[in-house]
Amino acid sequence: MGCLLSSARDASPLRRAGSIGEVAVYVPGFRIPQSVDFYQTLGDSLSKSLLDRLSALRANVVAMAASEARQFTKPERRAAIKHGAFCALLISLQRRRNALICSVGVYIGSTSSELLGALENYLPLILGLVKDGCHLRDKVQFIWINQEDDAKETAIANAWYEVLSVLHLMAMLCLWQANLLLLPKKSREGYQLKLSDAESRRSSIDVLLKAAGYLDCAIRHVLPQIPPELRKGLPLDLEEEVLQALCLQALGQCVDIQLGMAIDSAKPTLAVKRRLACEMANYWNQAENNITKLNPFTDGWAKKHQLFVKWKCAEAKAAAYYYHGLILDEGNTEKSHGMAIAALQASEELLKESKKACEVFHAMPPTSRNPPRWGSMKYLNDKIPKAASSKIQINQDLYNKERTLVSLPDFALALKPDDYQLPPLDPLWGKEDYHVKKLATERKEID
Repeated sequence: MGCLLSSARDASPLRRAGSIGEVAVYVPGFRIPQSVDFYQTLGDSLSKSLLDRLSALRANVVAMAASEARQFTKPERRAAIKHGAFCALLISLQRRRNALICSVGVYIGSTSSELLGALENYLPLILGLVKDGCHLRDKVQFIWINQEDDAKETAIANAWYEVLSVLHLMAMLCLWQANLLLLPKKSREGYQLKLSDAESRRSSIDVLLKAAGYLDCAIRHVLPQIPPELRKGLPLDLEEEVLQALCLQALGQCVDIQLGMAIDSAKPTLAVKRRLACEMANYWNQAENNITKLNPFTDGWAKKHQLFVKWKCAEAKAAAYYYHGLILDEGNTEKSHGMAIAALQASEELLKESKKACEVFHAMPPTSRNPPRWGSMKYLNDKIPKAASSKIQINQDLYNKERTLVSLPDFALALKPDDYQLPPLDPLWGKEDYHVKKLATERKEID
């Protein structure tokens, strides 16, 4: 059985960050792997060729993850490289699809796409340690520097912990790239702008669904493989409620983008917009329910994550009540008009609540900034107060009467995470079966 160790002696550069710049999609930082000596723990069990490949691929991931973490803490540098970076990453994300989802700009050195590729190459190798019948699952102690947990690092001797950590990092990279895609484009020297706003939004949906797919796979297929006694020692970053909240956050932000696109188009009906807004509110409400199951946070990245979910949940509910109120107002009865006023008033109050939550979120260290309004809120920020004021003026008599707020429609959630499956084992493991049997035979002969 594996063992675990949590330590407070090292810190990620992200934990010391003072500011993370503009935030459209909140990324609760990156967990960074620490070096592991496979030769010492597996030298008597695996061939040199497999040990060499395992060591080389993980060392590459360690170096690139540390570099990417430092890059994450430099908002101005990220702003300068973001368009080349996201195009390069999108190529990597879509390499198994028939068509690219963006026209590629100039790639000028971000390692995010390379890190994602390195993780994709490493995963089929590390999965060999957890295959059925493998006795090496608990031989190696894997160490990762945490981001949200109070303990600075967590070491667990279980290969499933390594797989879980890899999937989490892959998801965080995708969330980061979605954030870059949604930030406003500024003409800067050194790269070309080739993506329109519509292309950026469609691309960001693809990346967010990819992130949700990694997290969904981690929750359903990897987390259950870790023994209960070891799961108790997992850092906050990898607790099931946090993973669920991140997955739902990604889906909620997808629907937010879809609603913004629907608002910009003349084709979608009011009913379609209401359904999207209600689904968005549902995703964010579930995310908030998951993250509030944990002990209250007082500061740091974890608290900032909790505040982000609270902000976006209030914002989503404001949109849902706004469109629900407009549809109720289409009725011809005094009751429907009264319910419409109640819904629009609730929308306005929730909008005010979301603005306050937004301010608290950005003020919480590491500090951040709100980008220019985008998506559905670019439109609804002005429309909600005007609609509420207008309906109250027209129906002053109904406004003075006592009203009961109606519940939002409970639509089935249409958007699902990408169906990500763990990759097949690296072909080297097929040769390794023979090598392991040969070593066992030689040991018996010696004995």
